[in-house]
Amino acid sequence: MTSSDNMQPSNPSTKPGDREETAAEQPQPIGEIEAPSDPIARLQDELTAAKADTEQWRDRFLRKAAELENFRKRTEKERGETAVLAKSMVLSEILPVLDGFERALGGLAAARESNESLARYGEGIQLLYKQLLDTLRRLGVIPMDTVGKHFDPHLHEALVRLETAEQEENLVVQELRRGYLFNDRLLRPAQVAVSTRPKARETSES
Repeated sequence: MTSSDNMQPSNPSTKPGDREETAAEQPQPIGEIEAPSDPIARLQDELTAAKADTEQWRDRFLRKAAELENFRKRTEKERGETAVLAKSMVLSEILPVLDGFERALGGLAAARESNESLARYGEGIQLLYKQLLDTLRRLGVIPMDTVGKHFDPHLHEALVRLETAEQEENLVVQELRRGYLFNDRLLRPAQVAVSTRPKARETSES
């Protein structure tokens, strides 16, 4: 027997082209498949995401900056109001001293003409009163002018109503205690007498 006799015959029904089609039909591993990628599109997506993130942080920063500025302004305002309130409380305690000076000067006005020593005493009181009043003016305390002004419940305290036909109604005709302003704020209201129209008296027929 020769070597040619030992060789098995090939399958006549299988052709070379059929073997190539069979190999092509076999499934490929999933991990080996790569999706097509566009680097420019990927960079554009990353740039868009970065811009959105930056805008978000910018908005947060602006909000925090605005909150901080509002807090600073509110704190400064509260600090200023606290300082004004503290000064007002101290100055309010000094105002009765001015009231005492004014009463003393009013009582001495009539007696100074007849008594020379009393007149000099009155001049000393007047000087002390003026010095104290000037000091308060420098601190922002201003006395109010009330007589002849229309009654203002925000500035005046009406203690007396005087009937008069000579004055317009609701005018301050007398100042009973002086009022003061501190830095354009009311420190103490003025106590005043206010005019009012006389009531019509009923006449009886005889």
